[in-house]
Amino acid sequence: MARVEIKNLNKVFPGGIQAVKNANLVVEDKEFVVLVGPSGCGKSTTLRMIAGLEEVSSGDIHIGDTLVNDVPPKNRDIAMVFQNYALYPHMTVYKNMAFGLILRKYPKKEIDRRVREAAEILGITALLDRRPKALSGGQRQRVAVGRAIVRQPKVFLFDEPLSNLDAKLRVQMRTEISKLHHRLQSTMIYVTHDQVEAMTMGDRIVVMLDGVIQQVAPPLQLYHHPVNKFVAGFIGSPPMNMVEGRLAGENGTVHFIDKNDAVCLTVPPERHAALKGHLGKKVTLGIRPEHLRESGTPQGAEGASIKALIEVVEPMGFEINLYLNLGGQSITARINTSVEPTVNTQHVLDVDMHCAHFFDMETENTIV
Repeated sequence: MARVEIKNLNKVFPGGIQAVKNANLVVEDKEFVVLVGPSGCGKSTTLRMIAGLEEVSSGDIHIGDTLVNDVPPKNRDIAMVFQNYALYPHMTVYKNMAFGLILRKYPKKEIDRRVREAAEILGITALLDRRPKALSGGQRQRVAVGRAIVRQPKVFLFDEPLSNLDAKLRVQMRTEISKLHHRLQSTMIYVTHDQVEAMTMGDRIVVMLDGVIQQVAPPLQLYHHPVNKFVAGFIGSPPMNMVEGRLAGENGTVHFIDKNDAVCLTVPPERHAALKGHLGKKVTLGIRPEHLRESGTPQGAEGASIKALIEVVEPMGFEINLYLNLGGQSITARINTSVEPTVNTQHVLDVDMHCAHFFDMETENTIV
């Protein structure tokens, strides 16, 4: 296995469209790193440059100790799993998995050993004599992963491999890929637009927007300490609520007042020092849905309650998602309750301001 490092990586397509802008990232040996972001953010382009399928405009890519900018894909010792599986329809599962090794003239016994070992790991031994058209989507994806495993590469690259699967199968397959990583102890770089996939699979997550890496951190650090408004809103489901307003301070207290002067929330004293330089300025308050709680619960902070109009009730089983209108601004609450609230009624919620995030209105960076 190997360490992967990209330095000052840029990709400019014809017409001056810059897909990746000065990206820097180190993926340690045996690490599972997920690139995540909205469509068009540059994550797949970055992966394809690592694989050698896209030419680098400028910057360097190292796999292990080797600079691979000019090394052909077949000589980079990587294996890639694509979104569309890319299986040969006329070949059996066995031959699909063995094909790359046959081209490299591996001995037949070694090919057979690797194919059957990979099939055993993935639970597809009984499918080795079938052709792709006789397989389900999940089975085809396992074959595609198996084809990568038999290569025993330094680095595994996954380009949105689960996006064609149904919701239940996606959950199952992401668990299987995580198990595979722990079993193989291999370096894996995984691209997805699904932040839930990223949170549940990666040792670290790379969040990208418009070709720029916004933040690189372990999942929970991203969740609790986002560096800016975009990361805060992208990571988490339902997404973080963003309420525009301003900070006001008097007599040793600090309040957040929304832009319509309809909400006034008391900020805990331990947050005052960080916010001191922003008193009187416009800011965005970020509060996650689970930090809006039923009025009167122990976690609710004194002086931090809101009343909002319920527009949609979404029962999730143990929890209920409430979509509310707060003075013209839409917010979401995730609550635990045995009584389903009623649409078109006013509902009082306590805001846990100890967990609140504040973002500078101009830069959109987190106010620490």
